Amino acid sequence: MWGFIIVAVLSTFAAGLLYISFRTAGIPFVKKAAGGKKALAVLMCFAFYAALTAALALVFDVINALICMIHLYVFWLICELVAYIIYKIRKTVTARVFTCAAALICTALYLTYGWIAVHHVRQTAYTFGTAKIKEAFRIVQITDSHIGATFDGDGFARELEKIDPLLPDCVVVTGDFVDDDTKREDMLKGCDALGKLKTKYGVYFIWGNHDKGYFGEERRGWTNAELRERLEANGVILLEDESVAVADDFYIAGRCDRSDRSGRMSAQQLIDGLDKSKYIIVLDHQPHDFDAEAEAGADLVLCGHTHGGQFIPITHVGEWIGENDMRYGHERRQNTDFIVSSGISNWAFKFKTGCFSEIVIIDIVPE
Repeated sequence: MWGFIIVAVLSTFAAGLLYISFRTAGIPFVKKAAGGKKALAVLMCFAFYAALTAALALVFDVINALICMIHLYVFWLICELVAYIIYKIRKTVTARVFTCAAALICTALYLTYGWIAVHHVRQTAYTFGTAKIKEAFRIVQITDSHIGATFDGDGFARELEKIDPLLPDCVVVTGDFVDDDTKREDMLKGCDALGKLKTKYGVYFIWGNHDKGYFGEERRGWTNAELRERLEANGVILLEDESVAVADDFYIAGRCDRSDRSGRMSAQQLIDGLDKSKYIIVLDHQPHDFDAEAEAGADLVLCGHTHGGQFIPITHVGEWIGENDMRYGHERRQNTDFIVSSGISNWAFKFKTGCFSEIVIIDIVPE
């Protein structure tokens, strides 16, 4: 699947680069600069856009440079469609230079919004009532920090400073805390930041599909054992197909990720044996097992993984192909509430146009 995606992205980039080069070559001052030679005008424009791509790669990286250019192609086509509609209605030809300028401006504005959406972390609140508890309980969920993607270890620590004023009873980290490109120093600082959180009942952690790495420990420069040791040294409670009793009326059960090569318990196996008169919170990185978790008797399931869909128009692709039961937000199935967070950061991409980054606050109140 990833091979197909890479080929599709590179093909789209190459085709788009050629297309806008030919279209820009028709602008009068470009024609004049090329001495009226069409081939030279196209070559000049191609060189300009290739240089723009290289500059974006230096500012961001290659992946985000391709994202910027593909967005430019899309807005270019939209602007040309608008120009065509204007011509059909008013019989007025829009100068190509204006179409070009409009596409560049729209792309810059849209990606500026995407930059803000991923880097400015909001707070999203949910409240659920239940007869199972006697006192209100507040959970703060963070997920998909992918430390190193949009902030380093110090930046992650600054984001966590927003949590203490929320007075959480517990904090849960629902996977993809780190990534293949996370530096050792940033990993250590991220673990230490979790250890500084002030909660009544602790910080609970489950693994995501990126936490243990795809390309080996040599590339990272640190080991999974080091990550585990640093988390535990900071008092973080790792849950690997395990459950713990919290306060008087709660369980927190953490699932191994569905990508775990050694396999994992079913939702029923994980929840069997728990006192169903207590409120059962399940942490599961990927939102992919909703029916089984509802059938097993979970009261609340907290997930991440999807990043809220990341980009329009691929926002709902995970749901369409059956990879995710839900992209983002809240859903209730049977007697179970499900929350999928868009995450506190993003994977690889510096932009998020499908939604925004967030910290999730969940209040469980007695009915």
